[in-house]
Amino acid sequence: MNKFRTHTCNELRIKDVDKDVILSGWINKKRDHGNLLFIDLRDNYGITQCIIDKENSNFSKIEKIQLETVIKIEGIVSKRTNETINKEIYTGEIEVSIKDFEILGTCKELPLPVFSDQEYAEEIRLKYRFLDLRRKKIHENIILRSKVISFIRNEMSKLGFLEFQTPILTSSSPEGARDFLVPSRLNPGKFYALPQAPQQFKQLIMVSGFDKYFQIAPCFRDEDARADRSPGEFYQLDLEMSFVEQEDVFNVVEELLVNTFHKFSKKKLMNKKFPRISYSDAILKYGTDKPDLRNPLVINDITEVFNRDDVNFEIFKKLVKLGSKVRCIVAKETKDKPRSFFDNIDKWAKDQGASGLAYFTIEKEKKISAKGPVGKFFPEKALEEIMKITNAKVGDSIFLACGKKAELEKITSLARDKIAMDLDLIDENLFAFCWIVDYPMFEKNEQTNKIEFSHNPFSMPQGDLNKIDFDKPLEILAYQYDIVCNGVELSSGAIRNHIPELMYKLFSIAGYKKQDVEKKFSGMINALSYGAPPHGGIAPGIDRIVMLLANEKNIREITMFPMNQNAQDLMMNAPSEVDEGQLKELNLSLKVKK
Repeated sequence: MNKFRTHTCNELRIKDVDKDVILSGWINKKRDHGNLLFIDLRDNYGITQCIIDKENSNFSKIEKIQLETVIKIEGIVSKRTNETINKEIYTGEIEVSIKDFEILGTCKELPLPVFSDQEYAEEIRLKYRFLDLRRKKIHENIILRSKVISFIRNEMSKLGFLEFQTPILTSSSPEGARDFLVPSRLNPGKFYALPQAPQQFKQLIMVSGFDKYFQIAPCFRDEDARADRSPGEFYQLDLEMSFVEQEDVFNVVEELLVNTFHKFSKKKLMNKKFPRISYSDAILKYGTDKPDLRNPLVINDITEVFNRDDVNFEIFKKLVKLGSKVRCIVAKETKDKPRSFFDNIDKWAKDQGASGLAYFTIEKEKKISAKGPVGKFFPEKALEEIMKITNAKVGDSIFLACGKKAELEKITSLARDKIAMDLDLIDENLFAFCWIVDYPMFEKNEQTNKIEFSHNPFSMPQGDLNKIDFDKPLEILAYQYDIVCNGVELSSGAIRNHIPELMYKLFSIAGYKKQDVEKKFSGMINALSYGAPPHGGIAPGIDRIVMLLANEKNIREITMFPMNQNAQDLMMNAPSEVDEGQLKELNLSLKVKK
């Protein structure tokens, strides 16, 4: 190949025995057996075992070399004995007897081990990310990411999409997350914003007459970190289509995701045709619009039961009279579970900030009854009503929570997952996709009591546009949709509002004057006034797709150079201070809070 190698460290096989070869890579491991020294040489492709005996003049030199030193080895391929064959690596039937070597790159003492994937302090891993990326698991994750992106690009091209790049420096958006701002040197006092998403640009591409667009788009949002969200930046598969309805977008995305997940994972898909769940049903049945459908448990509303005269659970009855709701989760066939099982779930709920979870188990001797701390408050007729609402059977247990809608949804959603995990109900070898549809166009801010957009302000409302009752904004549904997999939101999308007058009307409901809309979205409004096609799209998150395929719980494990929780790059020392000269050139001065 060249002076550094004739083969990679994953290439040599039995057929290469007796060949003179040159390999280059990092010293992954050394094993000193006295008269023999074994070296595992690693490169991007794999590992080859190299061996040198004490008679070789280079023995003492190699013996002293630090792990992770980069060396070139010249040697001859030999067959391993049967008892030393390593079936864990592709080159496990051969080894290279070292004739000569050369150090290509020295290595200082390592701040973390590279040859193992053991857990290590995140601060060290991020500061020395270039070393962390040499470790097998995360190295393979980054390679997987590259392959997934290449595959998606090819699939999108097959589906007739064209790839375009949209601007990175753009204008600030009044909706969504906090912007990253960039001062303009040539326009003193003015700022660009890094795009939170190419939302307006991809719509403008449709107005420009292009039919199908996609892009692996970098997006920038000044948000706090979470396990499934990087602080600062992320990538999404941004796509938009003209002359489409909601179902057309679904068909494209389902085909793409089914092909991608089949290609890169051995896990099964629960449904090749993804179920459609309305937002209202998702919130009621799962307590969230990001349900994990691998979990068979559902939430039921049993508030009406507490209006019965024969139910004596007074704490809940008083709360119901004050406007609270009661919801429950049925745990199937749990009559033989010990008391500790139920008490641990109740204690867990209190640890989450709730008042706990009441519970009872349905029994039947001569008649239906309930066993448990609150079972005595429910007579047979009330239990039969609960069983009818929830499809519960004798031997099942009921966990109950009472409260205001928002707090109730939160605790029952968490409890649904907790109970399923404790009962081992979630199949880890499944991918369960679903669409969440029929989002409300508007919602009421509980703090300000004002009407706000609930999702995407550029969405098309559902129904006959001439018959929509704009005086009842909270009843207006939108052609907005999310795609969810295993409880992870992969994407939001919508059929877009391409009618300027309708856009003015919808924004006015959210408190924007016509001139505000024209100022904030001048490019968009102007373009829509010159003949805009009906269009829609979506933007699945690349990072979250790869996270699911790699079976990782944290997005940093599939990101090459992530920031820490405080949005700091410990490796490059960003963000960093800038000197007065740079600030002066940008017509800026700093006023730092003490």
